[in-house]
Amino acid sequence: MSPRAREVRAMSRNRALIGASSVMATGTVVSRITGIGRDIALAAALGFYLVSDAYSLGNALPTIIYILVVGGALNAVFIPQLVRRMEADADQGKAYADRLITATATILLTLAILAVIAAPWIVDLYTPADYPQEQYDLAVAFARLCLPQIFFYGLYTMLSQVLNSRGKFGAPMFAPIANNIVAIATFMIFIWVAGTSASADGALTTGQVLLLGIGTTVGVVVQAIILIPVLSRAGYRWSPRFDWKDQGLGKAGKLAGWTIGLVLVNQLTYLVITRLAAQANVDAAATGATAAGITTYQKAHLVFMLPHSVITISIVTALLPAISRLAHERKFKEIGQDVAGAMRFVAALIIPIAAVLFVVGSDVSVLLFGYGAATVQQAEVMGNIVSVFMIGLLPFTLFYVLLRGFYSLEDTRTPFFVTVAFSAVMLVLVLWLFTALTNLDLDAAGGPQIASLAFGYVLSYWFGFLLLWWLLARRLARLRNRCLESTGRASKTGALESGRTMGVLMRLLLAGVLAVVVMVLVQNAASNLLPLADMLAQVRAFVVIVISGISGLLSYLLFAWVLRVHEVSRALAMVKSKLVPR
Repeated sequence: MSPRAREVRAMSRNRALIGASSVMATGTVVSRITGIGRDIALAAALGFYLVSDAYSLGNALPTIIYILVVGGALNAVFIPQLVRRMEADADQGKAYADRLITATATILLTLAILAVIAAPWIVDLYTPADYPQEQYDLAVAFARLCLPQIFFYGLYTMLSQVLNSRGKFGAPMFAPIANNIVAIATFMIFIWVAGTSASADGALTTGQVLLLGIGTTVGVVVQAIILIPVLSRAGYRWSPRFDWKDQGLGKAGKLAGWTIGLVLVNQLTYLVITRLAAQANVDAAATGATAAGITTYQKAHLVFMLPHSVITISIVTALLPAISRLAHERKFKEIGQDVAGAMRFVAALIIPIAAVLFVVGSDVSVLLFGYGAATVQQAEVMGNIVSVFMIGLLPFTLFYVLLRGFYSLEDTRTPFFVTVAFSAVMLVLVLWLFTALTNLDLDAAGGPQIASLAFGYVLSYWFGFLLLWWLLARRLARLRNRCLESTGRASKTGALESGRTMGVLMRLLLAGVLAVVVMVLVQNAASNLLPLADMLAQVRAFVVIVISGISGLLSYLLFAWVLRVHEVSRALAMVKSKLVPR
């Protein structure tokens, strides 16, 4: 195939990805905007104090346990299985989906009940030894109110997977909006009832705890049940089926076993990070430093995940069923081309966002979170953590793309061992950095300790991304050559177009670094020309974001053009074709 033909084919596939993902991206954008609104309301209600950490921990546990037990398996394994059963079964996979939903729902319901009973022991795992008793009791109370969410998270994911396997991608992306609206209303009612000083005072009444816990859980319930009528309109109605034996679930369960192991490793790492983050806020309270702990880390990670969620997840969710079909047809060359094309396409959009947020992370946090119970100083600390996270946005998001290449091949074993390797690197880094910083200076309590956790996190993803890339390229090359041997041919080209892809990524990174330099220079010039110091903190943050964002994006486009990175112009053209009506 000629270079021009490959280029036309790549552009055609990218257009297909954009077309399939545009609705999802729209839903994700609206969902994330309301999600930001939810977290703004949470920060205004509880700030970043120890009380906020107790709520954040209690509310995070359902997601942690759900993902640990079945969530990762549902997302990574069962879509390929559903796609295959839809093509192979006379009923288009309905009976298989019925059994899968029944089995998973039974597991999740049992798990939710056991988790509520075991809440004190679970909370104890995630809190340091010197965690204040009052905050521990508060975290247990929030956990018991929130842990029933496990069942409804699972219900939402299962129904979403059935919809996705039938080519219906929009509704699952829009459903979380309802959850966010309910949560925003809950926090607004809390502020009206308790004011913004309750969290700083360090204690909540029983009624206030019930309001926050029940309101949060109701949002997750709404997110799940809103998909039921959508699924019915898509032609699927669930019927309980308990005849699980010898019906194909065993293969999915075997594949899921490695994925569950992968998630287990991830969650063990997160457990250590959560304990250290909780310790950071205890240290901050003891030394009088600006509050920064679990909530600070979680909200900074939320901003870190936002571009990944809007861009990468939307594209890859559309990509996975397609490459699963290619794997089923043993078209390994096309799998490599699609994965490599997705990596280049995603990187062209992700890198400028990472560059801008690296420079204006503090300003974004002040603009969004510096209200109510949250002080401007607390928001600035969180923004510094956002800037640290941006160093790892590219490897994090490309790691996600590469994982889907393995999942399309029904290989969950390799990602497990890669995750073990880079999680071990992460644990060593975060423990060493946190301990060294804590022992170095008492002024390091709070924000600097959280920054050390974020830095160890992003460094480990650079290691994991490069390792996974090398392994997937080798695997696809071996599979492709095995197929070619039967025809007496062999291929010398890279299975993931690694040379071309590496060249594009290096030029994109250079354009991003140069854009950062331009933004810093523009900020310094603006400080000399404008009375930024005299402005209200939020107004000053907005001005800096606008000036830096415009200069950063324009300079990125200029440098990408000078460096002849054609993926940027192609990505812009395709996005424009979806946003601007003809």
